[in-house]
Amino acid sequence: MIQTLSYIDAQAKLAENVVVEPFSVIHKNVEIGEGTWIGSNVTIFEGTRIGKNCRIFPGAVLGAVPQDLKFDGEQTTVTIGDNTTIRECVTVNRGTKDKFTTAIGSNCLLMAYTHIAHDCIVGDNVIIANGVQMAGHVTVHNNARIGGLSAIHQFVKIGKHVMIEGGSMVSKDVPPYVKAGRYPLAYEGINSVGLRRSGMDNNTINLIQDIYRILFIHNRNLSKAMKIVETEIHVSPERDEILQFIGNSERGVLKGFSGR
Repeated sequence: MIQTLSYIDAQAKLAENVVVEPFSVIHKNVEIGEGTWIGSNVTIFEGTRIGKNCRIFPGAVLGAVPQDLKFDGEQTTVTIGDNTTIRECVTVNRGTKDKFTTAIGSNCLLMAYTHIAHDCIVGDNVIIANGVQMAGHVTVHNNARIGGLSAIHQFVKIGKHVMIEGGSMVSKDVPPYVKAGRYPLAYEGINSVGLRRSGMDNNTINLIQDIYRILFIHNRNLSKAMKIVETEIHVSPERDEILQFIGNSERGVLKGFSGR
């Protein structure tokens, strides 16, 4: 199912049932897993690794060299997991010597015109809506949702099950399980709908809500609020994950609820 009007380098490795539509170009040192469909006018540069049953729509460019002046031609990769859909005109640049890869997980959806820069790590089951622009070294954890036309500053970390409002300017880390929006970016509650859809029980959701009330709604100093959470909230994986994420943040986390 490889069209004669496409170009595939002899050193590329494609599973037998990969479909490549006309006018696509696949360079050397590319690996594509079984069942993957490559639409027309797709360019896949060397160092790209694509999993099984992915769908790559027309105009996507995967594995181009980083837009980073420090890049010195080092051998790096883009890796894309299984069952991921990459829509029209998405660009994913390969890594630099920082991480040596840019990685997209499995079961993700990258909508049209999304840009994923070098050394970004995107987890599984992530949805990134149209026109999101992600600078280098960003980490997005599993099950996050990023609204269209959002801009994400380099080195930002976005926790799992986060929902970010469309058009957001994300310059601070966003801890797990929250909704974020406004300008400057602020806490807007927990992502209760997403958590229920993921199968989380009400007791755990209520616990997460109690934690974020202490952290972001009661107008406390954040470090003091974290100590209150540590002493007053029962130990749980969710509590510890939230405290660890905030404690390890290098850019600082988003603002608490301001009532505006």
